[in-house]
Amino acid sequence: MAQTFAKPLTLLLKEVSRSFYLTLRALPGAIRPQISLAYLLARAADTIADTEIVPIAQRLEALQFLRDRILAKSDRPLNFAQLAQHQSSPGERELLERCNEAIALLGSFSVADQTSIRAVLKMITSGQELDIERFSAANANQIFALATDQELDDYTYRVAGCVGEFWTTICRAHLFQNDSLDKDFLLKNGVRFGKGLQLVNILRDLPADLRRGRCYLPSQRLNERGLTPTDLLDPTNEPKFRALYSSYLDLADAHLAAGWAYTNAFPWRSVRVRLACAWPILIGMETLEKLRVTNALDPLQRVKISRLELRNLIFRSLAYYPFPTAWRDLFKSGLPTG
Repeated sequence: MAQTFAKPLTLLLKEVSRSFYLTLRALPGAIRPQISLAYLLARAADTIADTEIVPIAQRLEALQFLRDRILAKSDRPLNFAQLAQHQSSPGERELLERCNEAIALLGSFSVADQTSIRAVLKMITSGQELDIERFSAANANQIFALATDQELDDYTYRVAGCVGEFWTTICRAHLFQNDSLDKDFLLKNGVRFGKGLQLVNILRDLPADLRRGRCYLPSQRLNERGLTPTDLLDPTNEPKFRALYSSYLDLADAHLAAGWAYTNAFPWRSVRVRLACAWPILIGMETLEKLRVTNALDPLQRVKISRLELRNLIFRSLAYYPFPTAWRDLFKSGLPTG
């Protein structure tokens, strides 16, 4: 199956997965095809959801069409040609054009793997659908915000936390059948791992999202500090906003710490799995460090990890892996101690 996947879709995977491609390449061959295919289909759904030039009703219909094919509720061929022509990225355009290939590959996995892939994609697409509906009237002049922390937690679970559950299920089924692992610990912390990565993205992308009319930080928490989502468009309001923003940085930090515990719960021999988990965590931590010293509301100060920083991060992880203490110390929480 790995070779079958590699021939038609690996180049496309590299084109659309950006830095996550490193994680996918690091995975052992026994689980790389399943996780890669799930990623491609989730990315296709995300591309559909984000094509804002297309009317909302059409995007929702396309998402439902894709979900029905994924869940084997329909065998009607996908045709996203109209959506594809609106993509500025050649990779995303090709991804929509080749969705039928990805769906066909789904049927070549074991029944158990198909069930896991379908379950995680059902949850992810539900989050994307909710996102479209929630921000249906949002624009640069009218900002809508999530209402509560519960809504934020639900959203991060739907689009990312559920991936931690999927990852855990696939790893245990194919790599650790005979290992004594704490399933509940892995599932709980795998969910937090995914939520943490998504929360980092939300905090990093806050200025850009606001200018699309979207505020993922809850209005309830903003109101408690005398702020509205519209106030966040003005970078001079950052000092008043900073304490609240820092509390979410701390939450993301704590989630990633749970992700690090998750990573180290796998057997030491599982180098590829541990590295595949470690890299997004370490990237997330470096991003949080930059966000702690950057004006969170300034759209001109978009935080990004450079290629050099990424190479250094990967080099350190590989160099330190043989030394348990050095490896564990790669993760440095930004949370206050004592």
